[in-house]
Amino acid sequence: MSSSKCSLCTFIKSSIGRKLVVALTGLALVLFLAGHLSGNLLIFAGAEVFDAYAEFLHSFLHGMGVWVARIGLLACFVIHIWFTVLLTRENKKARTPYMHEATVQASKSSRIMIWSGLTILAFVIFHLLHFTVRIDSDLAALGEASPWEMVIQGFQNPLVTIFYVIAMTLLCSHLSHGVASIFQTLGLRSKKTAGAIKFISCAYAFVIYVGFISIPLSIWLFGFGR
Repeated sequence: MSSSKCSLCTFIKSSIGRKLVVALTGLALVLFLAGHLSGNLLIFAGAEVFDAYAEFLHSFLHGMGVWVARIGLLACFVIHIWFTVLLTRENKKARTPYMHEATVQASKSSRIMIWSGLTILAFVIFHLLHFTVRIDSDLAALGEASPWEMVIQGFQNPLVTIFYVIAMTLLCSHLSHGVASIFQTLGLRSKKTAGAIKFISCAYAFVIYVGFISIPLSIWLFGFGR
């Protein structure tokens, strides 16, 4: 048992192991985003449908399901960012004056993705505090309002909506590079598939971006739900 644990620790500490951890946690987050967006878009189906969806989430596994998902999401975010930071530090230490330009550019892209990732993590924490803890006094004043009413009220605040759109912009910029990196780390990218993978990454990021920002902008700019 101790030998297997030692082997696992050695693998995790290796560059390949860390890249695999980043890829797998990234894949989990990518799949979560697709599911989360599908549920969120039900808000356009009306209060009854959206509230029924919210009730299902909060009653799943006797109410534990939604908290397991939240804790798992935060854990994936933290692990994903932490291992990305470790890999970037390793690349920085290994850099030499004669390093190929493409490698230098990749290192710069990694640093940008770290900062965008940290901003997204801050947004996720705020998003949970906003709609779950209700740190917004306007939401707190709603009392036992339905989830649909909470979303409508929450995105009438321009600062919340602007922060949401900025976070989604950074997220989708991150995704347009990150999804392709997942394919590469898992050994699914080749010269033949590189073009298709790049298209899939950009298309996925675009769909996620338009889908998520359509909700707050419809409420704030166009008065949806009021």
